[in-house]
Amino acid sequence: MRSSYKPIDMYVEGTTDLMGLILMCHFLSAENKEKQHTVIIEKATNRYFPAYEKILKDHGQDFLVGNQFSWADVHLLEAILMVEEKKSSVISEFPQLQFEEEFLETREYEKLLQGEAED
Repeated sequence: MRSSYKPIDMYVEGTTDLMGLILMCHFLSAENKEKQHTVIIEKATNRYFPAYEKILKDHGQDFLVGNQFSWADVHLLEAILMVEEKKSSVISEFPQLQFEEEFLETREYEKLLQGEAED
């Protein structure tokens, strides 16, 4: 691991890996698509989501990196929504990841939609 590697990079890359599994579905046959959905749910619930759940629980913040909304949080929310399209109850076992509704009601989300988010 590079010394300049930061937690935000690690979190975003992990989420990107999960999203890559989902994006592959568009190029698969119907039979293989169903198999891939099973793989996605299995990896999300046994590998990715437990890791993010632990990160949030261990540092006691509402966000992955520090105490403010970051690219890592946006990316994780997008991945959660993508996996929920395959299985709507997928995050029921992960209370720390059930921040979607809270986030969508925040001023930060409104700013993000309007292109006013802080760097």
